[in-house]
Amino acid sequence: MEGFRAAFACDRARSRPSRLQVRVELQADCFAGIWANHAQQKQSILDPGDVDQALQTASAIGDDRLQRETQGYVVPDAFTHGSSAQRKRWFLNGFNSGKISECNTFSADSL
Repeated sequence: MEGFRAAFACDRARSRPSRLQVRVELQADCFAGIWANHAQQKQSILDPGDVDQALQTASAIGDDRLQRETQGYVVPDAFTHGSSAQRKRWFLNGFNSGKISECNTFSADSL
């Protein structure tokens, strides 16, 4: 019986998204912001409105918004990429600073 409980607990843990996964995804959003910052500074490739469009996209694909639209309610423990606000904030962290040091989601107290 003990082996069954351990296997069940392990399967249940695997089926839940990891808080670590959310931190990885938000760090990727921050890195995208850094890329946009450097691309603009070095090559001026961003058009007016590109950053606003990136923020709108981040908001549209936040886990909270997707869950609300698909199931009618939000379950933060089931997030895989972060909320709309988190995704926008981390993109802007990278974009405004242009520094990798500003993308440490793993040591951030609040995402």
